[in-house]
Amino acid sequence: MSADSRSPGALLPDPRRTEGVHPDHPDLDCLEIPELVRVLADDQRGAVEAVRAAAPAIARAVAAALPRLERGGRLVYAGAGTSGRLGVLDATELTPTFSWPPERAVPLIAGGDRAIREAVEGAEDDRAAGAADVAAAAVGPDDVLIAVAASGTTPYVLGALDAARQAGALTVGLSNNPGTPLLRAAECPVLLDTGEEVISGSTRLKAGTAQKIALNTFSSAVMVRLGKVYGNLMVDVRATNAKLEGRAVRLVRHATGTDEAVAREALSKSDGSVKVAIVTLRLGVSAEEAATRLEAHHGHARAALEEQ
Repeated sequence: MSADSRSPGALLPDPRRTEGVHPDHPDLDCLEIPELVRVLADDQRGAVEAVRAAAPAIARAVAAALPRLERGGRLVYAGAGTSGRLGVLDATELTPTFSWPPERAVPLIAGGDRAIREAVEGAEDDRAAGAADVAAAAVGPDDVLIAVAASGTTPYVLGALDAARQAGALTVGLSNNPGTPLLRAAECPVLLDTGEEVISGSTRLKAGTAQKIALNTFSSAVMVRLGKVYGNLMVDVRATNAKLEGRAVRLVRHATGTDEAVAREALSKSDGSVKVAIVTLRLGVSAEEAATRLEAHHGHARAALEEQ
């Protein structure tokens, strides 16, 4: 078939499902705005379904990552374009949410920091740059590299993953296509099979949404198991503004049944630590003793409170 005889919008075959043409909406550009919005929103449900299907693989990745992180290892993210920006977002949010040390959440993105806000042409095709960025970050055996690429074929990401494996790090791979080089190379492969996009090839849509959910799920599960959560309360939150200060007070009140004045006083004596304030009030001990008990139990509030 000649190029001239192809119908408008026809694409050459590509084995990656994320590059395929969605079969359901060939007239997307003709839809009225309400229907257009409904179609775009409804298609996002595929992201949730993909992550639910990947839950066992994500659980295996969490279990594999924990021993390394308990030894002081880091979470290192590697991606390009949308995937890289999602890695930057996940890494950045761990500090205010869980007081995770920023130096232990290292985002690597093809093209460097400039690529967070603008496209850096050709950066994702540089496999050597991915390996170089991993080397520059001094990735080692206690670290966990989360490599994210919708296509599963991005050279920068593959270079980063290969270098991390050679350095002895645990490698987790997130891809939206089955049977990709990324999934084959990662020790903990996670397939997020979202299929074709409503806007063909635009993996910032449900492929990106699935990546965001999977990264949230992975890192949050890790933080829960590391003792950053008591019950379902984010007791390691860092109160860096008025909103978070109010949240800290509410968390202490909820966990201890005290009034606002008592909660604020306990937080003040605990240097703003929700976790220390809770142990102080629940056990009737000083902030110093509460901190010592938490340290002895590796930061796990439930263990420090001697609860089952």
